Parts: sequence; C-alpha cells; structure tokens
Amino acid sequence: MGRVDRTTLSLATFNLLNLNLPGLPIYSDTDGWTQEQYDAKVRWTAAVLARLDADVVGLEELWHADALHAVLGAAGLTDTYDVLATPADGTRIVCAALVRRGLLVDGSAEWVQHFPPELVLRSSGEDRQTPEIDVRIDGFSRPVLRFEIAPRDDGPAVLVHVCHLKSKAPAPVYREDWYRADPDTYSRHRTALGSAVSTVRRTAEATALRMMLTDVMKGTRTPVVVLGDLNDGQHSNTLNIVTEQPRYLVGISTGGSDVALYTAQTLQEYRDTRDVYYTHVHEDLRESLDHVLVSEEFYDHGRRRVWLFDGLAIVNDHLDDADHKATGTSDHGVVVVRFRYRPA
Repeated sequence: MGRVDRTTLSLATFNLLNLNLPGLPIYSDTDGWTQEQYDAKVRWTAAVLARLDADVVGLEELWHADALHAVLGAAGLTDTYDVLATPADGTRIVCAALVRRGLLVDGSAEWVQHFPPELVLRSSGEDRQTPEIDVRIDGFSRPVLRFEIAPRDDGPAVLVHVCHLKSKAPAPVYREDWYRADPDTYSRHRTALGSAVSTVRRTAEATALRMMLTDVMKGTRTPVVVLGDLNDGQHSNTLNIVTEQPRYLVGISTGGSDVALYTAQTLQEYRDTRDVYYTHVHEDLRESLDHVLVSEEFYDHGRRRVWLFDGLAIVNDHLDDADHKATGTSDHGVVVVRFRYRPA
C-alpha cells in the first residue's frame, strides 16, 4: 500500500472563519464576502496551508467546497490532499478535512448530526435540596466529521474526528417567543440567559462526543484523534468531559488510559519552560479554544504508545489584525502537532 515505512504524522486544526464563495450569504450578512475580500482570504489561507504541510488538517467554518478547492489551487496543493467536504454547498457551516493522499481509508467519511440515542441529560437531583433537571437536545450545532486514516500498513487505522462545538457567545434569546412576550423583564438579563443556553448546548455536545468516543475506544486498541474548535480552554469542564482528565505525570511507558484523550497543549507544556499557547483573542483575553486531542497510542508515557509527540506549533500572529475581512485572515490560531513513529 506504500505506507509501511511512514515514520512521521502531522495533525492540524484550522478555523477558516466562514470560507464561502463571494456574494453568498453568511449568517445574517446577505452580501457575504466581496470579491476583493474573498481573494485576500484565499491567498492567506493558501499560504498558511502550504506552511503547515500537515498530513491531516481538520477544518471548521467551511461554507462552500469550491472555495476550499480554490485555496488548494492557489497553494499548489490540489494533488496533495483528498478533500472531505461533501455537505459544504454554501448554505451552512461544515466541518471538513484535508487528508494527504494515500492516508484515507476507503475514501469515505461521515458527518454525525444526531446525538447517541442513549444520551439522557435528566436527573431528579442527588438530594432533596437539588431541583430536577431535564435538558432536551438531540444533535450537534455543527455535525462531527469522522473518518479513518492508515499511516502505516503494520498498524491499526486511526479514527479521526473533526469537531466544532457551540461557541461561548450568548445565544440570541431575544428572538424567542418567551422573550418577546415580556421584553421588559428579560432584556436586562439577555446576556446571562444567552450565555447559559450556549454553555448548556456546548456541554451537551461535549457529552455526546465523549459517548461516541467511549463506544469506539473502550476495550479496543483503536487510536483516536479529535481535531477542532472546541470553544473552551484546556482545563474547562467541556474539555474535561471530552478527555476524561487522564493522568500525565507517570513513569515512562507505564501510563495510558483506555478511553482518555491527551491534549497536545499539555504534551507541549511538558517540553517547554513557558506556556504561550493561545488561539483566540476576545477583548484582550487570550484563550486556547482550538485543540488536538489524542488517545494513549500518541501519549509519550503510554505503555501502548505507537507515536511519540514531536512538537506543537501555532500560527497566531494574525490574531493581532484589526480587520480580518480586509486581510483575509482567520480570527483563530492554527495548531499543528507532529508525531514520530516510536512504539513503546
């Protein structure tokens, strides 16, 4: 199959900031990108992809697959990657991926819209003081892209997930019937209520993703990768649900957890004397929202390690740009993580 001697693997996540063809609507912006803004966006995105040279690139906020093909053409990468972007027709946001040719298993991918039917977020409370809770939600805001790659012929395929969880921006509750029925009461609380809705939705999505991951990881030797804009920090409750908070500081080749995921951010921190990881800036607050998460097969100290962490880099100088429309830049940093084949 031509992959038996592959000794490196690189994984990246890249929020494209609404990559759509010019003139097509983006959310409530009916005009979308001008031709000039689109051209700048294609040029910048192409330059970043060429610089990354990653084997797998998880993409968020893609609207139209044709715009992505234009980027690859501008970067000279058309023949380098298989493009996974089937639902991206310009009318909705899609998670997508670029996979270096020769890595994709069966040439197929799936977009998971619905939560596992077993997901129930309902409780009567752990004691008499605790009111009952019942959260009714059955799907992801942005469907999760799932596919397999085979970096080596002598090992199992790696199951990759590309995710974009609900943002921390307050949900626009002012459009809801209950709000419109009594705006004088709710207007003063609009931000708090909208933020709570967003947090509940993101938490439910993280839980659904965790259930999907556990189903494929528990009791198996399936390597798993999660790439994406998870819209929360490394130690947030969202990430804790997705990763199951594994232990890191263990003896070499003695650690690893069957269902846990390890953040590349933490793996990098153990190699550095200083943490300068941030992928988003909002009102001068620098946060790490974009993540590469890997199973124990990619964990340095795991007894079932196959791939050794070989460094993380972030493209984020463009976050200082005042006008992303004019420069064509994204409002998120781009993360790339590299591994070397080094079984424990």
